[in-house]
Order: sequence, then C-alpha cells, then structure tokens
Amino acid sequence: MTKREVIHTDKAPAAVGPYSQAIRVGQWVFTAGQIGINPTTGRLAEGLVAQTRQTLQNLEAVLVAAGTNLRHVVKTTIYMVDLSEFRTVNAIYGEVFDENPPARSTVQVAALPLGALVEIEAIAVLPNNEE
Repeated sequence: MTKREVIHTDKAPAAVGPYSQAIRVGQWVFTAGQIGINPTTGRLAEGLVAQTRQTLQNLEAVLVAAGTNLRHVVKTTIYMVDLSEFRTVNAIYGEVFDENPPARSTVQVAALPLGALVEIEAIAVLPNNEE
C-alpha cells in the first residue's frame, strides 16, 4: 500500500470541514480547495481581487508545508461563483503562474464555503533532488 501523509500548516486556514489541507502520496501532492481566508484573522478577504490573492497565498503555504511549491503545480481547478469575473481572476493567476503555467480547469459554481467568491485546488509534484 502506498504511504499517505496528511499535510497541515498554520500558515493557511484550517479546514472548515472533515478534510485535510493536503495529502502527499509518493511524489504527488493533492491540495484541498483553498479560499481567501486570512489564516491570522480567520476572516475572508473582502472582494474578488483580495480573495484571489489570499487564496493563492494559502495554496502556496500548503504546498510549501508539503515539500513543494507553486512552480511544481501540474494542474489546478478554479471554482468561481461568477464566471463573468474570469478576466480578473485570470490576471492575478497569471502573475503567480507566469512561466510554464499548469493545466487548468475553471468552472462556475452556485456557491462556495463561507460565501467565498473563488476557490482553487492544485495537484503538484515534489521536486527531485536535481532542482
């Protein structure tokens, strides 16, 4: 059986349900969806721009705790409550994933936890020792 390791960091918001921030299996890291909660205050950032930036910071914190980082993300899924705001999220996302961006899906959903406007989850690989 493949070893499965639960990842947790205080640098990202605690799970709001019965799930882990991320799971590491072999060389793979699978994150839970991150929303724009400030891990220090426990409050959702105000507005789509601030939530998107905080969401990506939270995602990065979880990946770092798992032993990888945003450069090693191979796939993301973005959930938005209003797809007409795609350009705004896409511009911020492009600032973070500016070189060799991962594969991605973006979908509109009816609602997100805690009234969030955007949620992002990722699949990443662990860096090899040659990097």
